Amino acid sequence: IGDDLPKFDPDTWHKYLARFPEAKDVPMIGAAASSDFSVEKALELGVDVLVVTLGFYDKISESGIIDTLEKAGVPTVFVDFRERPTQNTVPSILLLGRIFGKEAAAQDFADFYMAQMRRVYNVTTRLKQDERPLVFAEQAAGLDPAVCCRSFGNFNFGEFISEAGGFNWGSKFFSGAGGVINPEQLIVDDPAYVMVTGANWSNSNPGNIAVWLGYEMTEEKAQEQLKGLMQRPGFPELTAVKNNNVMAVYHQFYQSPYHFVAVQALAKWLHPEKFADLDPHATFKELHERFLPIDVSGVFWTSLK
Repeated sequence: IGDDLPKFDPDTWHKYLARFPEAKDVPMIGAAASSDFSVEKALELGVDVLVVTLGFYDKISESGIIDTLEKAGVPTVFVDFRERPTQNTVPSILLLGRIFGKEAAAQDFADFYMAQMRRVYNVTTRLKQDERPLVFAEQAAGLDPAVCCRSFGNFNFGEFISEAGGFNWGSKFFSGAGGVINPEQLIVDDPAYVMVTGANWSNSNPGNIAVWLGYEMTEEKAQEQLKGLMQRPGFPELTAVKNNNVMAVYHQFYQSPYHFVAVQALAKWLHPEKFADLDPHATFKELHERFLPIDVSGVFWTSLK
């Protein structure tokens, strides 16, 4: 496996390590798109297939890794939970099911995924434009305390906001994944809602001031960190902050087949009356009980109180 899980999401790594202590003995290799990935080491380990996220397609194609492995009889498979997650999660899961000979389990998850997404878009697709509040989504808020702010285009969390019945502010400025915004423009537009993504980046960026959402977070700590982020220059003047219309969501949902939980949490936040019967926490719990070998703990989203 790559080294990104312990590096960028230590909470999840610790959770799985407690359940599967032998995971610490699984050989670590560099990310397939990085210069420290070793084809020789992969072949030494007797690899049968290389699974890579679609976002690395160009880099890995240029590196010659695909051709080298193919000559050795090893196929490279691409899955996507990040570029176009709402379109590509189901085919990616079904493909993994075929690779591992777990087609029935993969179909079971795909059915659950589609049913949970349908609970949201059956409502939000009928919303009129003026029923969709303007939402500013800050990507990895506080990861680099000196930078404000990165936002999403109509991509990833920008797409989640749209699915949840909001209008993503960043879509007005970025046609692709997103980019760095002008804070003054944010103050001028004064969005009704502010959403930030956060995770425990203590290993990758020790000086961060993010909201460390994940399996080891507490509600009290999440609130403290979220309030701290909203004290950055310009934020206290925003209507969303004054009205406590601020939400922090687990950053790693952005590249996870579990992002339907984030979509439900956002929908409930933006349209509480229309989703009075929707319980994202119950959905997250059911996900763990039916499909995961670990239990629920921690905090994965919270709104400013």
